[in-house]
Amino acid sequence: MADSIIKKLVVIASSTGGPKALHKLIPMLDKNLDAPVVIVQHMPKGFTTSLAERLNEVCDIAVSEAENGEILEKGHVYLARGGRHMQLVRNMKNMLVFRESDEEPVNGLRPCANITFESLIPLAFDMVICVVLTGMGSDGFTGIKKLKENQKIYTIAQNEESCVVYGMPRAIVEGGMADAVLPLEEISKAIMKKAGVR
Repeated sequence: MADSIIKKLVVIASSTGGPKALHKLIPMLDKNLDAPVVIVQHMPKGFTTSLAERLNEVCDIAVSEAENGEILEKGHVYLARGGRHMQLVRNMKNMLVFRESDEEPVNGLRPCANITFESLIPLAFDMVICVVLTGMGSDGFTGIKKLKENQKIYTIAQNEESCVVYGMPRAIVEGGMADAVLPLEEISKAIMKKAGVR
């Protein structure tokens, strides 16, 4: 239901090796998760639609591509649309809403996880669970670092052994931002423990 105020949020950033990792992680999430899940996977326009559809077919938890202006619901996984930046805002009723933008790519990335994380800074949450999965580069690091100064967050980095490319999680770990460094198969359990299940 979209009638309850979202106080907890899960945001997952992934890149190279991400789709395969998501196919292992997302099906293990409980459909009664007490938070929405937003995924920023580096993909061009068009590819995220089919990824969301494939994930939805193999998950108990609902998975869909995020729509501009859509109100987020608990127990739902949203995949940021390829080729668009994804921000979150609160509407007049304090509902959490997606806002897409066509701003220029950041370091060649659109969607860029840093933009999504930074959009959460002025919003009120009890907890934001930040998850950084396999991928090249360091997208997510600066956004999480800024978010940590303004929100209560818990950051999970995928461990090197289970990554296809240990770039994005490495930036989190070496930058001192990781609260937990876990193998891929343990991340869903950690998310559910922190977000809670209704």
